[in-house]
Amino acid sequence: MALLISALLFLAALVLIVGHLMEQRRRQRLVTQRLQGELTREDRLGSLLRQLGSSPIAQRSVSLDNETQILLNRIGWRKSSQRSMFAAFQVGVPVVLLGVVVLAQELFFPKIESPWVAPLVALGIGYLLPKRILASAAKSQQQRIAREVSTFIPLLRILFESGMAVEQSLRVLSTEAQRLLPALTYELRLVLTRVDSGLELSEELGKTAKMLAVDELTDTCVILQQLIQQGGGAMKSLLSLKQLLDDRRLTRLQEYISKMSAKMSVVMMLFLFPALLIILGGPAFIAIARALSNL
Repeated sequence: MALLISALLFLAALVLIVGHLMEQRRRQRLVTQRLQGELTREDRLGSLLRQLGSSPIAQRSVSLDNETQILLNRIGWRKSSQRSMFAAFQVGVPVVLLGVVVLAQELFFPKIESPWVAPLVALGIGYLLPKRILASAAKSQQQRIAREVSTFIPLLRILFESGMAVEQSLRVLSTEAQRLLPALTYELRLVLTRVDSGLELSEELGKTAKMLAVDELTDTCVILQQLIQQGGGAMKSLLSLKQLLDDRRLTRLQEYISKMSAKMSVVMMLFLFPALLIILGGPAFIAIARALSNL
């Protein structure tokens, strides 16, 4: 028994050593391939997607749609590589979905009367699907920023009361509040990067607020622009805006709770009342059935 346990432990140690050596050799091979300019499998896939997205058809399909450009800006995809990636999905998803539908139709429905209807529908759905997903992601980003603004304003007031200027306060928040405000600090870092290149802070805040189209952020940026231009007198405005945002949030929560209670009433009517009727009226129904059977 002891020899068997020793042999198993020795075998496990040997497997671990061999696995470690193979992993180390694989990493060395990957480093050598990258130094020599060769692409790994993941890099080949990313390169193919970027090449597809950089094709004239893909770029034209994205550039012709102004709404797509706005949505890409709202989710933070502003680099050319990111736009090329979305353009690749915009062109590739319809083609892939068309191929899947045609293959499924040939395998399972070979004698269909109108074989062109399903591929045409699949092509349309494949073209609209990436944009719908992009719109959903942009809406989620807007909601995330709107939630973060209610925390952003008290932090700004604390920094202003400590004697910091607007730009200095924004720089502190962009570096120190990344975990607390991830979406908003990302936009602040982009704004401050453009300010470092020589642009004006007030104009960049206005452009960012207009691009993101979040009402809470727009009101905050208007107050910050006023503070930059006048140099003071905006603390009461920030406090009033914070109270207004809290009231809006409370109203939305109340509406959500009222809608949820109505939905729960429907669920109770569908599932609880039948069970309650069975429990209360079941014995009486059984007694009536027995009496009728005796007659």
